[in-house]
Amino acid sequence: MTNAPSKTVAAAMAAFAKGDVASTEQFCKAEIDRNPASGRAWALLAETAMVRDRPDAARVCAHRAAALSPNDALCVITRAKIMYLHGEVVEALQSAQSAARIASSPESQDGLAAIFGLLGRHEKALELSQLAVAACPHEPQFLFNLAATERMLGALDAAETHCDAAIARRPEFALAHYLRADLRVQTPTRNHIQEIAEILRRGGENWRDEATLRYALAKEYEDLQEDARAFDEVAGAARLWRSNMRYDAKAELAAIYRVIETQDSAWLASLPKSRFEASPIFVCGLPRSGTTLAERILSSHSAVESVGETNIFAAEASRVLRAARPDFAALGAAYLGAIDSVHAPTKGRFLDKTLDNYLYCGLIHAALPRAKIILIERNAMDMAWALYKAHFNGKFLFSYDLVELAEYYVAYRRVAKHWKRALPAESVMILRYEDIVGDLAGQGRRLLAFLGLAWEDEILRFHQSPAPSATASAVQIRRPLYETSVGKWRRHVGPL
Repeated sequence: MTNAPSKTVAAAMAAFAKGDVASTEQFCKAEIDRNPASGRAWALLAETAMVRDRPDAARVCAHRAAALSPNDALCVITRAKIMYLHGEVVEALQSAQSAARIASSPESQDGLAAIFGLLGRHEKALELSQLAVAACPHEPQFLFNLAATERMLGALDAAETHCDAAIARRPEFALAHYLRADLRVQTPTRNHIQEIAEILRRGGENWRDEATLRYALAKEYEDLQEDARAFDEVAGAARLWRSNMRYDAKAELAAIYRVIETQDSAWLASLPKSRFEASPIFVCGLPRSGTTLAERILSSHSAVESVGETNIFAAEASRVLRAARPDFAALGAAYLGAIDSVHAPTKGRFLDKTLDNYLYCGLIHAALPRAKIILIERNAMDMAWALYKAHFNGKFLFSYDLVELAEYYVAYRRVAKHWKRALPAESVMILRYEDIVGDLAGQGRRLLAFLGLAWEDEILRFHQSPAPSATASAVQIRRPLYETSVGKWRRHVGPL
């Protein structure tokens, strides 16, 4: 059951939808002065705290919202969202399950679908998105969210239909344009270039929407091999992002090099390792490097199940490492317990594809000595173009400037080589994207031998897997292996 919001809360919700954080906070504070038990006002303050990068304040506000309004699904959903972003995935799932029992409005069903999607429960997300669209078939946001879930599940035609419907009702819907552009390879006779270009020509978009539309236009231009135009649109979008965000590239690089300097083989040998027999598989690397391809190949094996990009190990490590004497057995137990609670894998081996785990390989080995770590590498120039043109929507902050991107790529290569030297040979391997593309069977056998698994022909048919994918490569991995991404960067510089 959800009570209608007061006029002040409704005004706060409208302000937040427009991105006006300051007005949202003013309305919420006025509401709380009048009614301190307003769960909706506290929930909105949790949202604005996250926008302002104040996660602890967001957590306090979210818990207060749910405690004050336990029967308001939107308040409980906010708590689930903040818990997830705070790295407390078990608690996030518990809140989402609580919200599912009371979510009856299309708004709450749509919001809850997003949470279940983040938690890797894509079938549940689909069910809730379909309910929201059935109740409000003309709401663009609900149509878009349904399309995004369908993309993850491989229902690409349905996703395009729902993107078309969302855009028909909101022609300037930038994210829907980008999602639609990515769902298939555009052709000279079937594309949306004029439509997107006309929206940009008219102007009036905020900078985020303009950047999103430029990424969409670049994707379609590249499909049509209009490479100069594609590069110009990507560069324009990246400049918008870089000029509107706070990012200390030197500090991030320093953190990576600090790992290399401090977590050497002697340090690792000194750690009190746990005795867990579990042997999870970690596939990690930079985005757009081929991690999803490796994941899909391995998860096509009958003994391997992917749990996706969980972000669980880093969250559990941050809690355990706060202690004066870190307990790595406790870290291993906490990680495995969280994986079991949230994802409940049923096969013999599970695979975690959290990209940033390349920063934690030493800790992974200490907590789970039998774990297998696969680090993915890719040609520097192809990697740079794939990262630069990707619409990460504010994530991977190093990718919006070519110099910063190059420096980060070098740091990643160095940390990968560091782990190869520092960890036992049986614990870590480096796999090159180009080698997979050039010899799928050979590299497949190499991977399975490293993992101690018998050969299965099914890994050669990875693209036929119906398993969901929430990554930027969710469309590409539905196709047979192709070589057109190797050397693609040359189209943007001409012959050397």
